[in-house]
Amino acid sequence: MAIDPFRGFRFIVDITPKVTASFSEVTIPDITIDTVEYREGKDKYPNKRVFSGLTSYGSVSLKKGITSSRDLYLWHASVVTSGTAAANAKRHGTIILLDADGSIGAKWTFHNAFPTHLSTTALSASSAEVMIETLELHIERMTRDK
Repeated sequence: MAIDPFRGFRFIVDITPKVTASFSEVTIPDITIDTVEYREGKDKYPNKRVFSGLTSYGSVSLKKGITSSRDLYLWHASVVTSGTAAANAKRHGTIILLDADGSIGAKWTFHNAFPTHLSTTALSASSAEVMIETLELHIERMTRDK
């Protein structure tokens, strides 16, 4: 029996402490395991041994239309002024992908995230496009829970 893949347009992002925002686009980061090469002088073969090293995670990117809510801006501003030592600077969150029935299809949890980049689209008097705010989060760890 074939299993159909999930479609990427039904999702929920939840950040604790609560961030009030609905996002139009979310980027799930890459997870990379560094390699460590090693060789001893008494090794029989002329090649290096390779071990797994540190794991690093890319950034979570959140995009949304600009509204009157300043939650994301205030979170970013608190890190700008006080660093990650500020109260609630590092937060946990989930990205939930919904299936066709609206049930949880996949779920990722990110840990100790804090904003590292905040940007908006340009203003233009001749444009009718929605203003988009983008917030990038550095994360220390991410798991896929479902």
